[in-house]
Amino acid sequence: MQHLVPARVRYRPGPRPPVPGARPAVDAEALAVLHRAARALMEGLPELTERLVDLLAEREPAYRAAIETDAESVRDEVRRSLRLNVGSLIRPGELREAAHRCSWAIGRARAERGLPLDALLRAFRLGGGMIWQELVDETTRRRPSDARLLVHVAADVWNFVDDHCAVAADAYRQTERELMWRRENRLRLMTAALLDGTARIADLPATAAALELPEQGRYAVVLVRPPAGRASADVHGQVRLSGLRILWHRDRDGESGYGIVLLGDRTHDGDRSGRGHDGGFLGAASGPAPAPAGEGGPDGTGGPDGRGGERPGVHGSDVDAGEIARRLTAPPAARVGVSPVVEGLAAIGDARRLADTALRACPRSGGTVVLEEHLPAALVVSAPALGAALSERVLGPLLRLDLSDRDVMLDTLTVWLACDGSAQRAAGRLYCHRNTVLNRLRRCEQLTGRSLTRPADVVELSLALAAHSLLDP
Repeated sequence: MQHLVPARVRYRPGPRPPVPGARPAVDAEALAVLHRAARALMEGLPELTERLVDLLAEREPAYRAAIETDAESVRDEVRRSLRLNVGSLIRPGELREAAHRCSWAIGRARAERGLPLDALLRAFRLGGGMIWQELVDETTRRRPSDARLLVHVAADVWNFVDDHCAVAADAYRQTERELMWRRENRLRLMTAALLDGTARIADLPATAAALELPEQGRYAVVLVRPPAGRASADVHGQVRLSGLRILWHRDRDGESGYGIVLLGDRTHDGDRSGRGHDGGFLGAASGPAPAPAGEGGPDGTGGPDGRGGERPGVHGSDVDAGEIARRLTAPPAARVGVSPVVEGLAAIGDARRLADTALRACPRSGGTVVLEEHLPAALVVSAPALGAALSERVLGPLLRLDLSDRDVMLDTLTVWLACDGSAQRAAGRLYCHRNTVLNRLRRCEQLTGRSLTRPADVVELSLALAAHSLLDP
């Protein structure tokens, strides 16, 4: 499936506010005072820039850290913002859009650098407050009697500040969403490469770090598929694996969900924490969410981290595939395949293929199949053409009976094998007399030409029955 990367978010100016009508004479006079003071601020722009940078370092801890890391970048950002914003107080028609683009660029840049949005907005308001105070001080120094006129433009100045705060916040949020999408998509691609077996050995350390999974951990893969006609999200959201960390990933068909189960970390002796990222189905979150991507089950969107994972802290080298099946909780109608345990991230592709085989060996009615506990059935589904041929060759005479008669014979033979060849126990399950079971079995022997006392024939019958139940439409 091709993953598309969205185009870079760019500033697009919104609708212009309506042009106000003629202002009263007092407002015109107030604007003239504002313009004079703003021009004076433009003349002292270098000093104003340094003072605002110092103010940010003093008042805003997040900006203080940014200044310590890259002071020149912050200084250049402040200088451009002051030049355009103070200039747009003088020539709004010419510089308004340029000032908005500058605020947009600042919002985007600070989101990319991880500066908190609250810190960004406080910085804009600190800058707005400093500019207003400078306008008042400049007017008071030159013509104290004009300071009262600034009251008439105060609302315009603060609306101007709020407008730029909104522009910067919009840019920040859009960039944050884009960065989150890219991160989740990167994690999704890494998880898919592990499951497909296409991850390069050289990339495994970076993959392990990004997913927060141990490169040399012990893993198994769980494949969950909902019944036909059931929304996959409904089933996957109910899947739980108690005490074990699981990273979910939705398959390309959008229905199946693969879970990479972390059983322990052998990177450090004695370390069984298995601590890792709440990866996800990119859509699952830490604990039963994220998911992906969480995060209690596959949902494809990530999650959290856009990722899905359960992070209870029970791990250990003694946990095997059978223990996974015992701890796993899934809706009764769901079909679940569990791979054998493998060592290291590099082997997850092999585990995924074995989980596929385990799922094919799962009955249509649902349930959980551990591959290591169903190897004969796995052999049959791994070669479906041979399995179908075996079913026809061994069971053909039974399959050509009338429907009701055929089902009775097949059910009796299946139950008798499940009861370890005990006719008495089979009779209890089938709600009939022991002799009835024996009569049906003798008829099966006559029709198939196989003896239930000959081990080789019993093996053939058992495999043929598995092929019939798993492969026939």
